[in-house]
Amino acid sequence: MSKMIDEQTKVIADSRIRNYELYPQGLQKIAWVKEHMPLLSSLEKQFREEQPFAGQNVVICLHLEAKTAYLAKVVKAGGANVAVVASNPLSTQDDVVAGLVHDGIYAFAWYGATTDEYNEHIQAALDFHPQLVIDDGGDLVSTLHLDRKEQLVEIRGGCEETTTGILRLRAMEEQGVLNFPVIAVNDAYSKYLFDNRYGTGQSVWDGIMRTTNLVIAGKTVVVIGYGWCGKGVSLRAAALGAKVIVCEVDPIKALEALMDGYAVMQVSEAAKHGDFFVTVTGDKNCLVGEHFDVMKDGAILANAGHFDVEISIPELHARAFSVQTVRKNVEEYAMADGRKIYLLAEGRLVNLAAGDGHPAEVMDMTFALQALSLRYVNQEKLEPGVHRLPQTLDELVARMRLSASGVSIDKLTQEQRAYLASWGHEDVTQ
Repeated sequence: MSKMIDEQTKVIADSRIRNYELYPQGLQKIAWVKEHMPLLSSLEKQFREEQPFAGQNVVICLHLEAKTAYLAKVVKAGGANVAVVASNPLSTQDDVVAGLVHDGIYAFAWYGATTDEYNEHIQAALDFHPQLVIDDGGDLVSTLHLDRKEQLVEIRGGCEETTTGILRLRAMEEQGVLNFPVIAVNDAYSKYLFDNRYGTGQSVWDGIMRTTNLVIAGKTVVVIGYGWCGKGVSLRAAALGAKVIVCEVDPIKALEALMDGYAVMQVSEAAKHGDFFVTVTGDKNCLVGEHFDVMKDGAILANAGHFDVEISIPELHARAFSVQTVRKNVEEYAMADGRKIYLLAEGRLVNLAAGDGHPAEVMDMTFALQALSLRYVNQEKLEPGVHRLPQTLDELVARMRLSASGVSIDKLTQEQRAYLASWGHEDVTQ
């Protein structure tokens, strides 16, 4: 017992969080999501028995809210020493990180961290000397390669959560600098078809609606980017009664949006019509000065991409004669011609900076993939680079989700399998 108390005292002392006394509320939040995450609950039991991470140090760099917290606890149940750090300065929930610290998990994050504090937290987490990492957006992995090269030999492998992170990792791989294997969790079917589409779609509008308390029905929503996240945002906007305009640079995705029933046009034209704008591209400067110049009075801007670069905030500032916070997470930019444009959550991920992120049931699938990917990269001897998750694990998560939902599906008969594998006339004609 005294050893446990000593360990907890050390975790509390070494962590960097806002207020440890918030831990009861954090534990309550974690307990709530656990009730709605049956896949992770199953893996927690399995990992506790198998101890796949025994003796390993694991650093998890994700949005630090209750669902992430439960993932950290599942990894710890598998025998790991775990530290968490924020992947975004506005998505950390201070009570949740306090709850993790209370349960013996090191934490380096608080809500509203400055850029310097955010970077210091990542450096502090890397002082933990991980052998395994989970990243969201690539900041942890890039910091390792830029500032902590001497630690690269300690890393067995990692997992990446999001599209932006995969883009950065592939750039590192192409330049020959990625020093260890990383599983592209975002590229798993059970991730992007559900998390990116249904999770992002629901949570973005949850964040926008709770922040603005405005009606969506009858308004015009401009969605910039029609990847799986953009599809989800558009789908939910239409379901709420909005008229949807999609802006794209990829002709195939643009055509898909058109055939899904949405108007498709260039941003320069869409800027004149939108009541709400949601950027979800992973690229910078999707909304810039020329677009702000023609927007309606009262236009509302939100970003659902990983970094706060999709809306050019410097150009928005340059055009405003005054900027003020008019509601939590709502900044009003007053233009010289009398128009007002509103920016949500400082242009950061609106679903997490101004909401609770994806629904628990959706993140249950994503974090089950993360847990299984971490076990896989720890057990296999993979070459440095970006690796797809094996299809067997992808399908396992889908089957687990179906089972948890009380759904059973058919299986091919031996005859059907043989037919699908055939090609000669004698095999296909009867």
